[in-house]
Amino acid sequence: MNLTNFSVVNYQFTLVVFVMVAVIGGVTMLTMPRAEDPQINPPSYPIIVVYPGTSPQDMEELVVKPIENKIYELENIDKIVTAIEDGLAVIRVEFKYGVNVDNKYQEVVREINALRNDLPEDILSIDIRKIDPSDVNILQVALISENASYASLKTQADNLKEQLEKVTDLKKVKISGVPNQEVRIDLRLDKLAELQIPLNVVLGSIQSDAVNIPGGSLTAGNKTFNVKTSGKFTSLDDIANTVIYNASGNIVYLKDVATVGFRNEAEKHITRLNGYRCVLIHAAQKTGSNISSTQEKYLPILANFEQSLPPTIKLYQHFDQAENVALRLSGLGIDFLIAITLVLLTLSPLGSRASLVVMIAIPLSLALGLVGLNAFGISLNQLSIVGLVVSLGLLVDDSIVVVENIERWLRDGFSRKEAAIKATKQITIPVIATTATLVIAFLPLIFLPGGPGEFVRGLPLAVITSVIASTLVSLTIVPFLASVLLKEHSNPEGNILLRLLKRAIAATYAKLMKAALARPAIALLIAAILFGGSLALFPVIGFKLFPTSEKPIFLINIKMPLQTSLQEGNRITKMVEDSLRKNEIIDYFTSNIGKGNPQIYYNVPQQEEKFDFAQIFIQLNTNTKPLIKNRLISDLQGQFATFPYAQIEVKDFEQGPPIEAPISIRVFGDNLDTLRKLSFEVEKILRTHKGAIYVNNDLNTLKTDIKVNINREKARTLGVFTADIDKTIRLAVAGLKLGIYTNTEGEEYNIVINSPKEKLTNLQSFDNLFVNNAIGIAVPLSQIASLNFETSPTSINHFNKNRFIKITSSTAKNVLANDVLKEVAPQLDRLEMPKGYYYKLSGEAESEDDAFGGSFITVIILTIFLFIAVLILQFKTFKGLIIVLSVIPLGVIGGVTMLWLTGNPMSFIAIIGFIGLAGIEVKNSILLVDFTNQLREEGTELNTAIEQAGELRFLPVVLTSLTAIGGLIPLAINSNPLISPLAIVLIGGLISSTLLSRIVTPIMYKLIPPNIEISHSKH
Repeated sequence: MNLTNFSVVNYQFTLVVFVMVAVIGGVTMLTMPRAEDPQINPPSYPIIVVYPGTSPQDMEELVVKPIENKIYELENIDKIVTAIEDGLAVIRVEFKYGVNVDNKYQEVVREINALRNDLPEDILSIDIRKIDPSDVNILQVALISENASYASLKTQADNLKEQLEKVTDLKKVKISGVPNQEVRIDLRLDKLAELQIPLNVVLGSIQSDAVNIPGGSLTAGNKTFNVKTSGKFTSLDDIANTVIYNASGNIVYLKDVATVGFRNEAEKHITRLNGYRCVLIHAAQKTGSNISSTQEKYLPILANFEQSLPPTIKLYQHFDQAENVALRLSGLGIDFLIAITLVLLTLSPLGSRASLVVMIAIPLSLALGLVGLNAFGISLNQLSIVGLVVSLGLLVDDSIVVVENIERWLRDGFSRKEAAIKATKQITIPVIATTATLVIAFLPLIFLPGGPGEFVRGLPLAVITSVIASTLVSLTIVPFLASVLLKEHSNPEGNILLRLLKRAIAATYAKLMKAALARPAIALLIAAILFGGSLALFPVIGFKLFPTSEKPIFLINIKMPLQTSLQEGNRITKMVEDSLRKNEIIDYFTSNIGKGNPQIYYNVPQQEEKFDFAQIFIQLNTNTKPLIKNRLISDLQGQFATFPYAQIEVKDFEQGPPIEAPISIRVFGDNLDTLRKLSFEVEKILRTHKGAIYVNNDLNTLKTDIKVNINREKARTLGVFTADIDKTIRLAVAGLKLGIYTNTEGEEYNIVINSPKEKLTNLQSFDNLFVNNAIGIAVPLSQIASLNFETSPTSINHFNKNRFIKITSSTAKNVLANDVLKEVAPQLDRLEMPKGYYYKLSGEAESEDDAFGGSFITVIILTIFLFIAVLILQFKTFKGLIIVLSVIPLGVIGGVTMLWLTGNPMSFIAIIGFIGLAGIEVKNSILLVDFTNQLREEGTELNTAIEQAGELRFLPVVLTSLTAIGGLIPLAINSNPLISPLAIVLIGGLISSTLLSRIVTPIMYKLIPPNIEISHSKH
């Protein structure tokens, strides 16, 4: 008993399964994870080293090179890219895709821990991170107050943070924009010198008392007791009363030479919302959580907390990704309903009952597809939903074919039950074969390499699971429904719509095909000219790997003159804010001075601390169209182009894997002076191109440092060690962390020893500095060292341990990076570079190489051979193979023409559209060639068989193409530029291939007819 027969005969069981599938699919849709964008898990691990006061060159020698040498020994390293700045090094370790992400992270952590003792002791921090898309903040709220103290704001922020941390689906709840408190010990170095107390003695005393060493446990009688030792500091008075010196009965306490108290850390990051002073609280969501249900948990917390705030502090929930996700998914949901309506209209020629059977099959197929998608761990996001909408136009094909065949058997006088079983059995193999062609077209897309492949993986998986589900439904539930719902002995000519469609085909297509078959050379020449013309359009439309985001958000980066202070940066940022207030479509603008905005977009990480940098996160009205946003960005770019105090970069978010800039040119070499000279030449070339904007050169200007020149001979003569000089200077300028103070409530504060100073460290910090020699005598720093200014590079970059400098730029409106590089690259090739110096393109160009590298070519080759294998299995002849594959260029004509007409460039998503289109075209062509073969097997003459097959198969092909186009139209007019190109390519390709292949395929069949043996029994 076959599957169809079982489903119809055991209809009670089929009905139960029918309901079960519907329920499980509905539950899956409601419970599966939802996210705005696909989650990618790149094997990338940034190692962030903070070493305040260290120049890039010192950082390179002391920190970066040892770490790079150690990490480079690990297996499966793809690349190590390092950026070194003042006191900061970011070493981005990237492994090849396919490795175990967690295992590689542990390897990196293990190697760094093993190296830790060989690195400088006074490194402030080494943070090893794992790139996790779920680290993107889904929530950002601001506590605004112009008059509340930082302490009050910090207290309220801590309270909210503590409450949000109780939400199980949230993680990494953090506070930004308010300095932490610390226990500050302002040590008077001149007083130490007067008392002849060595600095090391003071530091040792404080560190000794700050350490808590458990005493262990002991047994007394039949009980065990823990032994508590002296313990850590219990109060500020306890710290102030620390004995730092005891000689000849003369006891000196810390309070005698220092002031101890709570102080705010040095301000490094200023935040404002809409120009008002604020503190930001932001949180990310755990992997696998549903953002809608997560929102339901934190909204009551925010509402209750807002009620508890004092009148001087206001809460603004200005960024909530759940709202964006709901808006985007509901928009796609509406598109989905529109698509179903259009599909229903295109099915109307089949009749109301047949259309009803097909329409019932659609949600069942999608429900099964959702279950499969969830099993693969794919969330409901913009790309997976697009895959479902794309499959909507494809999965009806199987049901249409089955229902149409059942209708034909009914017209021949069979009962509904008998027709359902026999008609479905007759076409089971063709249905499975056509499904196989679609799966083959989309299956290799699952294995696309690198970040781009992982980013789009949900789309082909959604298509494949839905199409396979539709085949299962069409061979089981559809026959059962047909046996119940369809009428027996229906009109053999069909309803009025079907009759009108048949007449239109006879009046147009039949005549055109006869004319083409009479002059095959002319017809093929026309097709060849159209294909050649379409190929000529590719350079015209250009290429961009991934488009910009359509969301009503963007960034403004403010790059101030080198070494601008935080206070001056704050003043400059306020000028930009004053201009933004005048734009009515801007709802919120969040200013971050000295650091980037907390990460709120999946491929834009937060900029680390940098005083001469500020970033403003712009949020427009939620209903702002992309066209309006792009116009505003263009207006702001023009407005700030001549801003005198800083370079203002107005940038939209880019979709796809992260890149450093659309255009990035790396120049490799060892000598920094030579690299700097070459960077000017590259920068000049880029600046001469009108399409390049925001040109940045790492080495455009040199930074000025204060160099402490130690007279080593004099220092040795006076018995002063260089290490003691360095330690004293660091204490006076940056301070030294000596331990942790924990109060009675369990709150921890850093204990930092410093010299007395105002809010900011200035040159006066070097006044009255003394360094103790070996026997404790204080020597004035001015006797053994002098201060001078010296220049040094602002940053140093490494790529796989090789030094390089980078020159980056963005592109002007309607200008593609590839178009700029076409003109720039020849000029770069003509540059005379010294031996050992060379350039490489990164940015979008490097991302394209990663996306379309060797693995991508392998995927394309695999797709071609899978097609060939299936077609050879189907037709048993290479002639049939050639005839079927000849339709693929015909889809290219419509696809590229539609991209050109709609102003879309070629892109990664568009390429996926072309690959999927090949499967759809081949599927339709198989039906025509197979039916022509059947007619010839029955003894029909070649030309007659070609004409009959072309005319009879034109109707189902038109119907299936119209349903696919109807389902894709809402996506094509969608404002999201990541989604629409895929639908545009498929619609254009379906139109051209449906029209042209019905002419070209019969001609090809006539020119190279496969050898067919006549079946006498059929004849």
